[in-house]
Amino acid sequence: MAHTNGRQAQKLSVAGLIVTLGIIYGDIGTSPLYVFKSIINNRVITEQLVYGAISCVFWTLTLQTTFKYVFLTLRADNRGEGGIFSLYALINRYVKWIYVPAIIGAAMLLADGMITPPISVASAIEGLGGVKGLEKVFVPGNNLTVGIVVAIISVIFFFQRFGTKIIGFAFGPVMLIWFSMLFILGFIQVVDHVQIFKSLNPYYAYDLLVNYPKGFWLLGAVFLCTTGAEALYSDLGHCGRQNIQVSWMFVKIALVMSYMGQGAWLMQHLGESPSNMNPFFEMMPHWFLIVGIAIATLATIIASQALISGSFTLINEAISLNFWPRVTVKFPTDQKGQIYIPSLNFLLWVGCITMILFFRKVEHMEAAYGFSIIITMISTTILMNFYLLNVRRWGHLPVAIIIGIFSVVEISFFVANAVKIKEAYITFVFSLSMIFVMMIWHRARKIANRYLDFVKLKDYLEPLVDLSADKDMPKYATHLVYLTKANNHREIEHRIIDSILNRKPKRADIYWFIHIDRSDSAYGMEYSIRELVDDKVMRVDFKLGFRIQPRINICFKKVMQELNESHELGIYSKYESLKSKDFHTDITYVIIESFFSIENELSIREDFIMDAYFNIKQLAQSDQKAFGLDNDMTVVEHVPLIIKANQNSPLKRIYES
Repeated sequence: MAHTNGRQAQKLSVAGLIVTLGIIYGDIGTSPLYVFKSIINNRVITEQLVYGAISCVFWTLTLQTTFKYVFLTLRADNRGEGGIFSLYALINRYVKWIYVPAIIGAAMLLADGMITPPISVASAIEGLGGVKGLEKVFVPGNNLTVGIVVAIISVIFFFQRFGTKIIGFAFGPVMLIWFSMLFILGFIQVVDHVQIFKSLNPYYAYDLLVNYPKGFWLLGAVFLCTTGAEALYSDLGHCGRQNIQVSWMFVKIALVMSYMGQGAWLMQHLGESPSNMNPFFEMMPHWFLIVGIAIATLATIIASQALISGSFTLINEAISLNFWPRVTVKFPTDQKGQIYIPSLNFLLWVGCITMILFFRKVEHMEAAYGFSIIITMISTTILMNFYLLNVRRWGHLPVAIIIGIFSVVEISFFVANAVKIKEAYITFVFSLSMIFVMMIWHRARKIANRYLDFVKLKDYLEPLVDLSADKDMPKYATHLVYLTKANNHREIEHRIIDSILNRKPKRADIYWFIHIDRSDSAYGMEYSIRELVDDKVMRVDFKLGFRIQPRINICFKKVMQELNESHELGIYSKYESLKSKDFHTDITYVIIESFFSIENELSIREDFIMDAYFNIKQLAQSDQKAFGLDNDMTVVEHVPLIIKANQNSPLKRIYES
């Protein structure tokens, strides 16, 4: 998901439409490179095969992409934002188990990010084999072809750290040229075979699936035409519903014309059984082939970039929703929403390179492509069912009819793609790994929440004031700040009180308790303050969107500056040498880190979850870094996490006579 200025792009305008072309349609827009090649796949060319394939593709784009995503799912916006986690944030309060399909769908979408760049870029590069004189140079699967694909993909991943601000402006115009090329090339072929329009009749799709030998299983190849449909919803917040819906009309016409053009070209070769033939490049005039391949390569690079950026956004949301361990998130540009996650970037790069080195040829990747994304679409359908029922308050009958139609279509695609598990086991293993991590992280946080022992804060306000006034105790900090998970401002974790009053008494001028609440909006940033004891005990509640990084140090400084400007609180140090606007010299944050105590006696299942959780946590970013706190102002305390200790020890005292 390439990013741009959200508000400018969301309004319907010519500029917004062009930006949308560059952000949204990279994946689905490059599908003509390999869809028909995968359908034909050395089969004898017949009218039944060609017309049936076009009919299947057209009605798939109509039902799955246009009706489900463009018309219906885009309306399920979370304050303008889309994507499976945005949808989850809207309905998780109504259905407790809904995190399961959300996690599965997100993991499968990440797996799709491992195979889409290789298959897209390789499809374009393999087209060079059709250039006269280069037939024996660019052979699908040879070292040169694979090496070029590896080099292009590696460059794409390398430049992620710099963001797409510099080159992002060109994505829209390039994709406009690409779709215009699709339409023109297809139109030229259709003019010579206008009978191809008959293929839009759904009868030909039925005939192919029912009467053609093993025709049903061709749905696995047909499905490749709509694999990018999920991106239409995921990037809703960057382009806006109107821009997507209007631009989709142009994109769909261009795509359908390209597929019909390829079909018209194939109708000129009835009875043949070509091998390693791609009708997309075959229908190009020879003099245009180099130019066409160059444009196709640029389009596949944009498609790859969009998918990588989308993966960054997905993991960033997962971190905010406690589905993924905290990792380093960087902001390479000042554009809203544009992020870079080094660990995920490396993981996806390894995955993409592994895919191209393992499969080598596009035809081999086609045999594995599609299984992950159909599971994501099924997951979205499950979430949409509860969204329509609980949020939109639609009646059960219309929802049952709509979801029933989608279910029949998607289950058919799932069955046809299920045979790809044998070829797609690499992506399947990756998906299962993602699901495992998300499930463990989510369930472990639920189990650990049992340990949180909350106490009434009012019972400890007087001891805190007394400690602050006790001049016999060495001063620990001017402003002592703790992060609390207590949603209720009247409560506080017992371990925080224990840290201040018992473990090592900490005298401070002002005690601050900061709570972070994730809102269901994407980029919301609000805060509120409660003065529990005048100029002594304060609570700050930050309400941050699920796509906002919680940079607590920066946010807290902002709060203190505003309090100072409004003269609500004397926040400066009493010491003359520290009187400055450099507030961090007066602030000390205390982070309480937990470790799994050996005293816990849990069930085998919960013990496994917690062991896995703490092993994963060792690889994750610390709370200190995750909250943007510097070493010189942060103290980390380690306390045992005791969820369920053994209360009945059989130990007995014996007395010596």
